[in-house]
Amino acid sequence: MSRSATLDRLRSRVPVIAPSMLKCDFGNLHRELELLDAAGSEVLHWDVMDGHFVPNLSYGAMVIERTRGMTRAIFDAHLMISDPAKYLNDYLKAGCDCITFHIEAVPEPRALLKRIRESDVVAGLAINPGTPVERIQPYLADCDMVLVMSVEPGFGGQKFIPGALEKLRQVRKLAAPDLVLSVDGGVGHSTVADCAQAGADLFVVGSAIFDQPDFNVAMQDLTRLGTRPVRS
Repeated sequence: MSRSATLDRLRSRVPVIAPSMLKCDFGNLHRELELLDAAGSEVLHWDVMDGHFVPNLSYGAMVIERTRGMTRAIFDAHLMISDPAKYLNDYLKAGCDCITFHIEAVPEPRALLKRIRESDVVAGLAINPGTPVERIQPYLADCDMVLVMSVEPGFGGQKFIPGALEKLRQVRKLAAPDLVLSVDGGVGHSTVADCAQAGADLFVVGSAIFDQPDFNVAMQDLTRLGTRPVRS
């Protein structure tokens, strides 16, 4: 899928609930993908961790590439790694439609954002809880997507940090209206509505989907809660 087609698909389906594959049952991955497809998942969020940039190790491009043919969902790769430029080609080859890396890992991100866009893939920049929005402000025009972390990156199941809401509001105010604004960490039934009101379009959700007995019901509930009321 082209970058423009991916962006059109994302923007037309707001609110987008993106299951975090970090929480899936990897012993039954094919079945998990079937259940997520049946539940209407438009986006699957792949948290890539290197054990260096964050204190945890997850999966890499090989796992993503092997699952690419199993679903038509958009693959959103979140690279929580120290040197994303070094491994970018691996994730492009794996079939990722969106690739996001951290401002904390690449303090001068413009060249890498350009490289991702030139590869016809959605380019995203992530920001950690302790990093001010001012750090990414000069690069917002180079981004298709901004990911606001609402927990410290590295582990699933953490509690939502309320300060992320102000960051979402700041980014939404500073960025172009068509920028896709996403939030990741502790997002669930009690927080998704507040994130939506703060301007988020895409919600990365782990436990609130994978710990539920019915993915379809969980997705429907989260979509309803994340739908911003239409202002007259």
